Amino acid sequence: MRTCREPTFLPLTLSTVGRVRATQVVQATVRRADSAAAECWAALLAGCDAPGRHQLPTRLRELAAAAAAYTTDNNRGRIDEARCRIEEAVADRDGEDFAEAFIGYDQAVAAALARIRQESPTR
Repeated sequence: MRTCREPTFLPLTLSTVGRVRATQVVQATVRRADSAAAECWAALLAGCDAPGRHQLPTRLRELAAAAAAYTTDNNRGRIDEARCRIEEAVADRDGEDFAEAFIGYDQAVAAALARIRQESPTR
């Protein structure tokens, strides 16, 4: 559980995965991606090269892959576009673009995971 002092970069996705019958693997993937985003954000603010900064692209790809089973081609494109924008922002050390790109990524992944409930009540 996160405290109110910890940043959350995937609030919609975390909320959605908590409401739908997502597998434990999907839930863990969401939490790892959000944690890596928070670590990366701290590294960007501090101007350092923390491990989270290097883990974030992998974590975002893992989450995109987990969501892929529930998404449409259009939504998959939105996820990939936002993920690429986040990765560029990290490479450029652009905190503003990083935060803005996460809004789109979070919305796209949450929309994909919301389909879990629609597709199968046994998941």
